Amino acid sequence: MLRVGAHTSIAGGAYNAVDEQVDYGGNCGQIFSHSPQVWQDPNIEDDEAAKFRDRSAEHDVGPWVIHSSYLVNLCTPKDDLREKSVDSMQKEVDAAAKLDIDYVNVHLGAHTGAGVDGGLDNAASALDELDVPEGVTVLVESDAGSGTKLGGDFEHLATVQERTGLDIEFCLDTAHAFAAGYDLSTPEGVEETFAEFDAVVGLEDLACVHLNDSKHACGTNKDEHAHIGEGEIGKAGMRAFLNHDAVADVPLVLETPTENGKSFDWNIDRVRELRE
Repeated sequence: MLRVGAHTSIAGGAYNAVDEQVDYGGNCGQIFSHSPQVWQDPNIEDDEAAKFRDRSAEHDVGPWVIHSSYLVNLCTPKDDLREKSVDSMQKEVDAAAKLDIDYVNVHLGAHTGAGVDGGLDNAASALDELDVPEGVTVLVESDAGSGTKLGGDFEHLATVQERTGLDIEFCLDTAHAFAAGYDLSTPEGVEETFAEFDAVVGLEDLACVHLNDSKHACGTNKDEHAHIGEGEIGKAGMRAFLNHDAVADVPLVLETPTENGKSFDWNIDRVRELRE
């Protein structure tokens, strides 16, 4: 079964994200456990977690992903930011266990002067500090690669996996990969991108896709999402991506915009239309 959904809100209770997902026609999804712009604990009550689990099971919605705070920077050379980042991630994986959520998604962050190798070392050792509950997996997300941010090159993902003792997997963001220089706009480009991901990282460790079109051209390192098939990746690229064997059983999570009269429901329908 095709698993496709959107990033939905936990406003008023985490269980409301399930109802919103069902309204969009989705059957998997992603949430923030708290506002992603601040350092904040998830603080999910037991009854709230139970309702989330029950409604997810009732409507067959899953898997779910928790997206970590935007403030988390695993690559940082700054001790105080590293400590806050590790503490935040620990609380996220604990919240995931409470909600019976499979994945916690995180960006590597920016090395801010430590250099690529130093930043990747920092990220790997930060991941080593986590005590991840059974049944929860940390996903490292591919990045658009602007500035000193790491994760735009598949080699960065593979290097962190090699250097950490934590059993991590990966989330491939289509808009980020495109912005980082992986051309997903043609069937040939999609094939080449998956072949490189498999050779460098391994498709067996691709656990989730953030499915987004891009408002900017390939290789620009600009991270701005567009509706599926209506950006620079386009319908041909998205069709080729969606019908590739590499993502046949991988959950697809939309982070597309709400604009021009189109929201997540429109994009979920578009994905099902393009998936043959």
